[in-house]
Amino acid sequence: MGGRKRALLVGINYPGTKAELKGCHNDVDRMHRCLVDRFGFDEEDIRVLSDKDRSGPQPTGANIRRALARLVADARPGDFLFFHYSGHGTRLPAETGQHDDTGYDECIVPSDMNLITDQDFRELVQKVPDGCLFTIVSDSCHSGGLLDSAKEQIGNSTRQNKTQSREPEERPDSGSGSGFRSFLKETVRDVFESEGIRVPHSRHGHSQHGGDDQDEAYEQPSGDGRIKNRSLPLSTLIEMLKEQTGKDDIDVGSIRMTLFNIFGDDASPKIKKFMKVMLGKFHQGQSGEHGGGGGVMGMVGALAQEFLKAKLEGNEEEAFKPALEQEVHSVDEVYAGTKAWAPNNGILISGCQTNQTSADATTPKGVSFGALSNAIQTILADKHGKVTNKDLVMKAREMLSKQGYTQQPGLYCSDEHVHVAFIC
Repeated sequence: MGGRKRALLVGINYPGTKAELKGCHNDVDRMHRCLVDRFGFDEEDIRVLSDKDRSGPQPTGANIRRALARLVADARPGDFLFFHYSGHGTRLPAETGQHDDTGYDECIVPSDMNLITDQDFRELVQKVPDGCLFTIVSDSCHSGGLLDSAKEQIGNSTRQNKTQSREPEERPDSGSGSGFRSFLKETVRDVFESEGIRVPHSRHGHSQHGGDDQDEAYEQPSGDGRIKNRSLPLSTLIEMLKEQTGKDDIDVGSIRMTLFNIFGDDASPKIKKFMKVMLGKFHQGQSGEHGGGGGVMGMVGALAQEFLKAKLEGNEEEAFKPALEQEVHSVDEVYAGTKAWAPNNGILISGCQTNQTSADATTPKGVSFGALSNAIQTILADKHGKVTNKDLVMKAREMLSKQGYTQQPGLYCSDEHVHVAFIC
């Protein structure tokens, strides 16, 4: 047990915005105390990024990415690394006309909307040295796919006798060719839910609070308590990007390009790779208009072309420098959810399945928290000995179900880490 224990905790409430949440700062405060009191972390080895105090470093995409890179860069065999994220999640639909196992890039949403994608996380975990364990808890929506390609140990998309990573989700409304229609339906539903309007769901739906089991008075928000979900609908993301840029032409088909435009070198590596490939395809004159739905421009060919034309009127070298410098080993790398080898040293505990939302809850007494974060703290407080990753996730599922939430936490890791103690 001689290794160092180091952590990064990120809690984002997005105060004063359309995306405001209530429980994320509390989640991080409670986890901070737990790391010190229960797991023996030193205060100086825990970095916190939160938008609670506007004078400190903010949880922007660049700051979170830098802090994660530092956490991993200093790691040695025998170390324990821990990352807890509490905030919004979102899913970007594929812009490339390609299909992956979910059809989306699952992302977390930093305070400045500079998204961090599932592939970014996988590439980060890839750098963790052997013999060092990196545990990620993501109390956000659509978090089941966040550690791209990691093997699903507990989750709804697992199929018997399959050794692959994630199998395609079966969605009740995904008839042939209806992927985008179903995505639009989900977007509309997300908009209603983000306004606190409950929409009935099918069995696989995202409704995060649908029972009336009143056993656990503290954990169960009820009466005048409020539930909000931690999914940032794309319509809200687009509105917030429009406010930030003053540009009115941002659409579902140009989110990645907009993120590249705003953040440049600080954008997600996945976004930069996407732009590099788009630029190459543009120069080859292969747009979705001519090549059908399978072209790399996909269904947003015209939009992409307009954007690239406008950018290319300036200095191409300068405008696309961050993208041109990004290494792309194969075009496949830019597609949403591309499968690759499974990261071995990473453990992801997700607040829900890939196609579900996670709850941000406030009790009638005014106490706010994320449903998963609260369940983890309750379970750890009840049990003083070792709690394995599997125990923790199974108990959290049971507890959330009893409290009336439909979100189902998941566990994604290699077989050898299923029965390892949570964190350390």
